[in-house]
Amino acid sequence: MKNYKNIIALIPVVFLLSASQANAEGKWWEKGINIFKTQNKISKEPSIGEIGEAFKEALRIGSENVVRKLGDVDGFNADSAVHIPLPKELNTVKTMLAKVGMSRIVDDLELKLNRAAEAATPKAKELFWQSITEMTFDDIKGIYEGSEDSATRYFQEKMSPSLSKEMRPIVEESLSKVGAIQAFDNVMGKYQTLPFVPDVKANLTDHVVRKGMDGIFYYIAKEEAAIRKNPVKQTTDLLKKVFGAK
Repeated sequence: MKNYKNIIALIPVVFLLSASQANAEGKWWEKGINIFKTQNKISKEPSIGEIGEAFKEALRIGSENVVRKLGDVDGFNADSAVHIPLPKELNTVKTMLAKVGMSRIVDDLELKLNRAAEAATPKAKELFWQSITEMTFDDIKGIYEGSEDSATRYFQEKMSPSLSKEMRPIVEESLSKVGAIQAFDNVMGKYQTLPFVPDVKANLTDHVVRKGMDGIFYYIAKEEAAIRKNPVKQTTDLLKKVFGAK
């Protein structure tokens, strides 16, 4: 059974050597430390504090990359992986208006939903950094020992309520500012002039907040995978010291 000292020794090379491979080769924690020492050409291990801070720094860089990407113009709209479609309640509206040559106004509404998400995304940066700052060593150890997306799951559990709360007023304001509310009223006004169509209702704010958060955590998972594969993809002095970047 791994003791506490062995867990500490493993962390500097957690993304350099898989545990399953190392176990098959013998004393995986000793192998990991040897790799660390060779790359750094030193005999002294980094402190526990440096190890934890390096891990947090990698996550800060990753989360900042995500917020910057999605918070830019077309961050959501032009990305098929996270593009926000109309609420499913409006599928009937979209189909019916397309039949009478009014697809453009529906497409305009969809664009504005994505613009609202892009405007609200930068708020997530502060919450990510707060969550990372509050990580304990036990949190870090738990993330390592967890699944491949355990850091993403940690963020989702810790941040989702506060992120939803912070994004909601920005989305509401943005929906109005970018003209989504007016576009929605226009779409529904045209739809309701058609004969024998069912009544339709949709909450645009709830939809954009939910889909916006899905998009953020989708790319956080991508960044986590990149960090696990190469923790010094984005180098800083601390990451170089702990993870042995050249």
